[in-house]
Amino acid sequence: MSEQSGQWDGWIGREMEAHDALDAALARRWAGLFDRTAPASGNMPQGIHFCLCTPEAPTKDLGADGHPQRDDSPDSFFPPIPLPRRMWASSSINFDAPLSIGAKIERTSRIASISEKDGKSGKLAFVDVDHITLADGAEAVRERQTLVYRDAAPGDAPLAPPPPANGHFDAANWDATATIEPTETLLFRFSALTFNTHRIHYDLPYALEEERYRGLVVHGPLMASLLLQLAAGTLGQNHLSEFTFRAVSPAIVGEKLHLAMRKAGEKLELGTFASDGRQCVKATARVPAS
Repeated sequence: MSEQSGQWDGWIGREMEAHDALDAALARRWAGLFDRTAPASGNMPQGIHFCLCTPEAPTKDLGADGHPQRDDSPDSFFPPIPLPRRMWASSSINFDAPLSIGAKIERTSRIASISEKDGKSGKLAFVDVDHITLADGAEAVRERQTLVYRDAAPGDAPLAPPPPANGHFDAANWDATATIEPTETLLFRFSALTFNTHRIHYDLPYALEEERYRGLVVHGPLMASLLLQLAAGTLGQNHLSEFTFRAVSPAIVGEKLHLAMRKAGEKLELGTFASDGRQCVKATARVPAS
């Protein structure tokens, strides 16, 4: 069970504003990343918000892992929690309106909560951030993002995740599936579009030696974007009202990744899986009530 950490209470409620534009060039680059073309309607697919209002920290202000450094100054949006490893743990997203090419984008981000717990690998700190994205002044996307900070792994820690086992992914259990093999090029282009400089996605020696991953790590929001596209291919574009995803286990570049979706009561259940059936991302979605 997580416990609120009074040490960081001063950061709760801290806000940050960012501005952007969803121009035609960005729309073409996003579509091209996934071997698609920008839609003639002008309404971009769900997931485009991941590459809007991206970080703007100067290069000199980045830390050893590529993320912006944190300190106790009023200009530091995130608290200087003394745990060096940062991960995007989960997001819960509400899609209120499509984001259209040409829209002026405003995003307000607010630290909603900070908590700490003891995990199997040591101390963990969770930071919940609420993002509200406006397009031409109207609310379009609401997201609660959870970041987790943890201790560094020992230098002799086993590489994660373990090598593929003898299991397999069973597509027969799902209503819709697709398979992709993430490449270094795909990861680089997604990092560029989202201005994500976390080195686990492009610096193999760092990923292996410093963070003890078995290879370059596929971004959580990249897998979320692929799942959103799987849903769109079945249900139609911009059809989801809610989408929640949670990282379960790392996905490694160059290894097959299975995307899956099925109906589960009033919700949709989605996930990404390694070739041996190990789950990498768990997700659920809702469609608007008819």
